[in-house]
Amino acid sequence: MAKYLVNDAAVRKARELIKAKQYVLDSDWGEAQPRADAENTYLDKHSWDDYARWHLALTDGATDETKARYAFGYGDFRRLHRSGLIACVYRAAEWHHKDVELAAHDLLQELDAATGR
Repeated sequence: MAKYLVNDAAVRKARELIKAKQYVLDSDWGEAQPRADAENTYLDKHSWDDYARWHLALTDGATDETKARYAFGYGDFRRLHRSGLIACVYRAAEWHHKDVELAAHDLLQELDAATGR
């Protein structure tokens, strides 16, 4: 099973998006999450560092600047999605990636506090 490290730059980016009110509170993550073509379009116009900031985890041992390196996406390259954070919490908990689970959970709590949920 892959090991993941919390991507601190992504956590900071998510907090910035929450503070800037750049989020979607009600979405179907299955529909909202970027597909491969959207990821490729984003990478055509942005750096790998920018791409990395949309993923809460880094795959241990995977090569930098490959999609395999970045895991647990939480947004659509414009806004954070509450449903994306929930998916990160669920997937990380399911596969026992405790640090990623807690990072996503903390962000979810920050978002809910900021929005009065």
